[in-house]
Amino acid sequence: MSEVTTNSGEQGSQQNGQTIIVNQVEQASNGVGTAGFVLALLAVFLGWIPVFGWILWVLGLVLSSVGLFKSPKGLAITGFILSVVDLILLLTVFGTIAAMFGLGL
Repeated sequence: MSEVTTNSGEQGSQQNGQTIIVNQVEQASNGVGTAGFVLALLAVFLGWIPVFGWILWVLGLVLSSVGLFKSPKGLAITGFILSVVDLILLLTVFGTIAAMFGLGL
């Protein structure tokens, strides 16, 4: 049986053992970008609801824009693009409706 050195300064024989190095990789996530993507996706499908769809669109655009400054950027970029596409769709639909009422069709 071998003796080991204790913290109190007692001397003993050398300790035999292995050094184990554990390398844990942190999985980075971008919660703000993910939330922006989800809200932008919901806004694409619910954008026709006058107030609710617009609120979803604005929140999706803002959260995706903030998420662009964090890593990883994948869902934040997708949410931002969806928000821009949704803006074009909203302007087209409501512009067409406004033009129809303006022309008396």
